[in-house]
Amino acid sequence: MAAHAFVLHLARARARHENAQALLTDCGVAGEIWPAVDGAALSMDDLTAQVGAELFAPTYPFALRPGEVGCFLSHRQIWAEIVRRDLDHALVLEDDVALDPAAFPQALRLAQRNVAALGYIQLQTRPQQCSASLIDQEDGCRLTQPVVTQVRTSAQLVSRTAAAQLLERSARIDRPVDTFLQSHWFTGLRLGAVWPAGVRTISERLDGSTIQTGAKPLGERLWREGARMLYRRRAARLARQSPAPRHEAGK
Repeated sequence: MAAHAFVLHLARARARHENAQALLTDCGVAGEIWPAVDGAALSMDDLTAQVGAELFAPTYPFALRPGEVGCFLSHRQIWAEIVRRDLDHALVLEDDVALDPAAFPQALRLAQRNVAALGYIQLQTRPQQCSASLIDQEDGCRLTQPVVTQVRTSAQLVSRTAAAQLLERSARIDRPVDTFLQSHWFTGLRLGAVWPAGVRTISERLDGSTIQTGAKPLGERLWREGARMLYRRRAARLARQSPAPRHEAGK
């Protein structure tokens, strides 16, 4: 089975370079460090060419930050590379995670065993918080297919078929990549999720987020919390009604 690992790393995030190298060494899949798109370096013309507005429901309530655009484009580059190289699947890791050498290998085996059927499997950094169908398990490690996909792109396994499908559905973007991936009613692709996966986020131990901006005024923070809550409620309703195919255990 042709597989490859891509560790997404932003060149200017120098505090993360050593961790990116360690991930490539420790993940158990041969691969490379992939240079992430620096959203802060994109011109206004580049940003305008990529970003649309209100492309599908529910409408995303916030303007995309340059870092979010760069993150989305970085994942799209890897999806394109999976298709170009005709890989069966790829392991995609962001450079602000750490892998548990005891737990990660079995989580990876479980995901690899099922990625051809599911297409896209998150190696989650946190437990599932909504209802989900159990697909497979191994030694306490569970693979499920949640009704509402959790947002996080820290670690994932992506098949060639899923990569092609996601590329086709993301020619223009209007929300962050993890929120887009959550939208299976639009993409037609329900993600699987493995937990525990032996993956944890360590961005604060490195240099903090490369996407988040500084503190906002209280009024704006309150507005954003309300808008986020309403968006999540609408997304959950669409997820429950989604026509995207469900995977059945054993198939």
